[in-house]
Amino acid sequence: MSDQKHEPGSPGEWLSYAKSDLALARMADSPDIMLKMLCFHAQQAAEKSLKAVLLSRNVEFPNTHNLRVLLDRIPPETEITTDVEDAALLTDYAVSARYPGHLEDITQEDYLEALRLALVVLDWAEITVEAL
Repeated sequence: MSDQKHEPGSPGEWLSYAKSDLALARMADSPDIMLKMLCFHAQQAAEKSLKAVLLSRNVEFPNTHNLRVLLDRIPPETEITTDVEDAALLTDYAVSARYPGHLEDITQEDYLEALRLALVVLDWAEITVEAL
């Protein structure tokens, strides 16, 4: 991989990727797909949604999967709901969910909450980006 810095893309592109990750997160009907992996895609949907908002506000962000770090960079004049703030809990799924032994088993309830939070963040991001 190259160390070159790439253009960040547009907020709309980031939202498209977020929607794709959310679609993957909803694929719970296959017994071969672990809930951990679905939670990873839920986290990715939330992360990309937050990055879309930051781009729409011309705020630079680090190369991170930490949703709290991204949320803390959102300008104060941008209203953030409690549910969007709560999505910071999804950060644990960013890396740990992808490898054996890093997370305890994910329950159906955990998965549904991850999916709910990702959808909340994506919906909020779409409204927030459109508001400009």
